[in-house]
Amino acid sequence: MSEMITADLVDLDLSADSKQAAARSLAGRMAALGRVTDLDGFLADVAAREAQAPTGLDGGIGIPHCRSTHVTEPTLAFGRSAAGIDFGAPDGPADLVFLIAAPAGADDAHLTILSALARRLMDADFTAALRSVRHPAAAAALIRGDRAPEPAADGTEGAESTDDTEGTEGKAGKEDKAGKEGTEGAGGAVEAVGSPASTAADGRPSDGTSDERAGSGGEAAGPPVFRIVAVTSCPTGIAHTYMAAEALENAGRAAGVEVVVETQGSAGFTRLDPAVIAAADGVIFAHDVPVRDKDRFAGKPTVDVRVAAGINRPGELIDEVRRKAARGETTPAAAHAAGAGGAGAGTPVERSGERGDGYGTKLRTWLMSGVSYMVPFVAAGGLLIALGFAIGGYRIDKAPSVVDHFVWTQAGSWAALLFQIGQVAFAFLVPVLAGYIAYGMADRPGLVPGFVGGSVALTVDAGFLGGLAAGLISGGVVMAVQRVRIPVVMRGIMPVVVIPLLSSAVTGFLMFVVIGKPIATAQRAMTDWLSDLTGTNAVLLGALLGLMMCFDLGGPVNKVAYTFATAGIAVSDPSGSAMKIMGAVMAAGMVPPLAMALATTVRGRLFNRTERENGKAAWVLGLSFITEGAIPFAAADPLRVIPSAMAGGAVTGALSMAFGATLRAPHGGIFVVPLIGNPLLYLVAIAAGVVTTTALVIVLKTLRRPAPDATAGASGATTGQEDSADVAQPVTV
Repeated sequence: MSEMITADLVDLDLSADSKQAAARSLAGRMAALGRVTDLDGFLADVAAREAQAPTGLDGGIGIPHCRSTHVTEPTLAFGRSAAGIDFGAPDGPADLVFLIAAPAGADDAHLTILSALARRLMDADFTAALRSVRHPAAAAALIRGDRAPEPAADGTEGAESTDDTEGTEGKAGKEDKAGKEGTEGAGGAVEAVGSPASTAADGRPSDGTSDERAGSGGEAAGPPVFRIVAVTSCPTGIAHTYMAAEALENAGRAAGVEVVVETQGSAGFTRLDPAVIAAADGVIFAHDVPVRDKDRFAGKPTVDVRVAAGINRPGELIDEVRRKAARGETTPAAAHAAGAGGAGAGTPVERSGERGDGYGTKLRTWLMSGVSYMVPFVAAGGLLIALGFAIGGYRIDKAPSVVDHFVWTQAGSWAALLFQIGQVAFAFLVPVLAGYIAYGMADRPGLVPGFVGGSVALTVDAGFLGGLAAGLISGGVVMAVQRVRIPVVMRGIMPVVVIPLLSSAVTGFLMFVVIGKPIATAQRAMTDWLSDLTGTNAVLLGALLGLMMCFDLGGPVNKVAYTFATAGIAVSDPSGSAMKIMGAVMAAGMVPPLAMALATTVRGRLFNRTERENGKAAWVLGLSFITEGAIPFAAADPLRVIPSAMAGGAVTGALSMAFGATLRAPHGGIFVVPLIGNPLLYLVAIAAGVVTTTALVIVLKTLRRPAPDATAGASGATTGQEDSADVAQPVTV
């Protein structure tokens, strides 16, 4: 394996004035050495990581980083800025910038060395030496962990091959000290950093101690040592994960607290010994991605923060968890761990979402949880029903049951079979919707009352709206029951008897007696309104739905429009207006990827090599009604792509409604065109939107110079105003 950083990857006079320009400058050095194959593609990956959370750290450090398919081998590039560059750190600009590039499939040894650097960045002597070093080769040797060479008296730099024999004691020994510590951090400590379990169990070899962290607490006299277990993680699992771990360990030593950290990084993770967790007095979660197996830490005083807080204020987190322990505050998950079915361990939504979300965000996530499980039933049932109509005609819904009458040689019997299977699939829609909304709120205990409530919604003709209400009611009832303190002797029967019984009874009562009929009335009113949509109103609705489908290309707004459409056809006999809405939604959703594919074909010079390759795949994705096929283009250039896509989507949605194109199937794209009413005009509507979006994208992109290919990236080692402007686009996502 070649060295991760060499003198060619060091810029001690980084002149960039923005984080985008800094990333391009350092990435250009990587591209010049052949370690980055596509400069713009790699920078888009860096920007995507940057959009998730700032990579600036207190102490004047910026660590933009990512894993990317455009990286051939793990690489570090280092830049030192005299003016400072804003990476979003609370204390101001960064003067030390590390660009960390890891291949998408980097092995554990590579990631371990990268994580070792991340830990060493918390060493004040190491960063001080980097600020004073005068030669790129010396800086590279210092970062690698070699003994840094001293420059000769005449200002020329000694050969790197003399690193290990250098005896000069200049600069108050700071570079030598950092070099020695670096040898441990990037070499001798490779096992400790690469294996979170050994780090937690044995301590860090680099601090010269061998403190046992298996829960013994040592034999020192005096009050017992306060023990904390912590978990750190970040989206890429390369830098912040290990820096937070190092900061917490250092703060713990300074405070006389035993801190054991499980780093859930890219190199994988090894779970802490259950004995260590059991002996802990408190827990700290410093993470930007969900903590894996969070239930293990149930029932302890817990501080839950983003990973940046673990790096920037570890001492405060330790003090906070100690105060919680003194007050006896523990997580509600203690009940769950004991078998009472509590929610503290985290519902499926909580385990996969962001912490600190407001109620509106949680509500949307709960609803999308139910919709995501419902959509396959909609797709399967809708396609089967549509095929039944296509084969047997529009009177196939009057056919007798295939249980009583089925002739193997008659097409009508097969059409009836398809139609009736589709009807059975559709019968699950509302119960599945309600059940999995409740599941997202309260985990498995929510499934039973959710399905019961959804079935009641069908019984009282409350339909899709009733399913939404039943799911929310079921989840809320279960969450309320879980908060009741239960005697230990009853905890075993809570999940299987008490919670399903009480929650189903309450949900059923509310749906049958209290809110079912009003919701059914509202459902009928909505259906009647859709049925009466004609002329201008229908066209405007189509344009609005088209705008929504193309606004975030598969995101929450897109899903709202799609859910609205599928709700209308999720019945055995949908109205004509509901089928028109479904047709408009699918047509508009096909526009963005098809338009980007067409644009990369007719004006390839406006796109970089990666985008042109993505354009080939976008043909298939667009024809299949996978709107997400346009996301790579929107991520790289949102201000041009998204408005263009919305314009085309609005044109298609409006024309589809105006042409009266109907669709019974909720998915399928071009492959279900034979099942569409007015199929030729439907294709015309799609083509019009594609042409509109393509034309707008080409015009807007023509106003700037053509996108550079990766082969031009070598010149990116020196930054300028144009480079900064180019890379600003992907970072704005």
